[in-house]
Amino acid sequence: MVLDKNPEQIIDNNLTAIQNEFEQNNLNVILCSEPFHKTEFLHRLINSVNIPIIFVDLDLLYTGYVESGMIQRKKDMTIFNPNKTDWGEKLGEIISKISQEKFLVIIDSFNGVYNLFDELESARFINASIMLISSLGKQAKSSIVVTAMARKKENNEWVISPGGKHVIKSEKTEIYFVKKNVNDLLISILDKTDANSKVFKIEQR
Repeated sequence: MVLDKNPEQIIDNNLTAIQNEFEQNNLNVILCSEPFHKTEFLHRLINSVNIPIIFVDLDLLYTGYVESGMIQRKKDMTIFNPNKTDWGEKLGEIISKISQEKFLVIIDSFNGVYNLFDELESARFINASIMLISSLGKQAKSSIVVTAMARKKENNEWVISPGGKHVIKSEKTEIYFVKKNVNDLLISILDKTDANSKVFKIEQR
């Protein structure tokens, strides 16, 4: 991905500006082409917030880091590892929690939906579930973040990789792209033309 020549760049080492962005949107979709960059960003985000966290781990990457001890689990974080048979039950638990209290809700990653569900109808159900979580979460001013491993096609259209599924988009959805530049993380806001209108820089600690 090539950055625009003069995008507005904001140093945001404590992720305050990014948190403010997330709170303003109904749904935040984080695209990334490297799984380790995605995990590093989520780890920094989780450690920066002072509200409880719901982590819905669909690809089990983050859970693997936690269970191996490579990432320390935050005390106020609940991790859900839903599968094809208990997704409805887990969804009910999540809805119950976010309806009563402000949370940071992370769904990581949307690619995992296509590993869990083969049927198109099931994938649509998960998509509808994410939108429901987003809608209900906003009532308690929760921030909803969905990650996806994605690539940019020749026609400048972002698709989930592998599989080529289209990225969730709506008028109330903000799309971001995370990449690493040497040691720093860069989080770009993609406007409606998929250009970079603003870039947040998280410097290496």
